[in-house]
Order: sequence, then C-alpha cells, then structure tokens
Amino acid sequence: MFSTILINKLLKMDRITFKDRELLNVLRRNARASITEIAKQLSVSRSTAQKRLERLENSGVISGYTVQMSGEYSGQEVRAHISITVQPRMTSAIVAAMKKFDDVRAIHSVSGPFDLIAEVAAPDVTRLDGIIDEIIAIDGVERTESSVILSTKLKR
Repeated sequence: MFSTILINKLLKMDRITFKDRELLNVLRRNARASITEIAKQLSVSRSTAQKRLERLENSGVISGYTVQMSGEYSGQEVRAHISITVQPRMTSAIVAAMKKFDDVRAIHSVSGPFDLIAEVAAPDVTRLDGIIDEIIAIDGVERTESSVILSTKLKR
C-alpha cells in the first residue's frame, strides 16, 4: 500500500509542467484571477488555461483556495512560532487537540530539538499567553519555547 501511495504522488509531481508551475505562481499572487487573466499571463488560450486549472484541481495539486489578509490587518495580530516537544507516540493526539484552537494557523512536524512548530496569531499578547498555556496543558506536551514574530520580510 505504501508504495502505491508513493508512486501516485510521484506520478502527480511528474505531470506538473513548466506552464503548470507558472499557473500556480499566478494563483499564488492572486487566487481570484479569472481564467482570461491566467490565460493572458501564460500566453495560452482560455480553454487551455481552464483545462490546466481543472487538471491541477482534480489531481489534488490544488486542494483549495484561501483568504490572504492584508498586512494592515495581520499587522494588528501578535504572531508567534511555538516550538513544542512531545512525549513519544503523542503527536497525533496533540495535533488533534491543537486543531481545535482557531488561533493556531499551522502546525509543522520538524527535525531538531523540537517535534512540532505551531504558527499562532492572536489579537493581543494576553490571548497569545493564553494560547501558550492551553498548548502546555495538552496531555503529552513536555515543553514549549515561543518566538514572537516581529515582522515578515518575505511571504509568498
């Protein structure tokens, strides 16, 4: 079963062409771009752009679209990376518990001294402190270390 999943993933990756990558970059800049705009930027026909987009969606390369908040709004939030050390075999339960926190924007499994890094965005420092306390209280969390994000120099 493992090899079938791996082979399917590799086959999906092999089918991404240079134009597909260009299309993905157009959508990264503006996920609301019309098919006409996409076709113009890729120098392809509208129907070709539509077919490429549908293929990327149907194959799972594009799994959805999301809202990207303005820097003015997100600049009002206090954002932090919370590095988390977990007890053995507790990662799944901890991730499941953290998914319930709306202020947790992403959870990454990482190598190094920590097991997970959570990206958190809170309306103020008091709420950020509360989120950290909630994470520490999850059964299986051994320790955390927080780094408040002062500014973002590049985001794509």
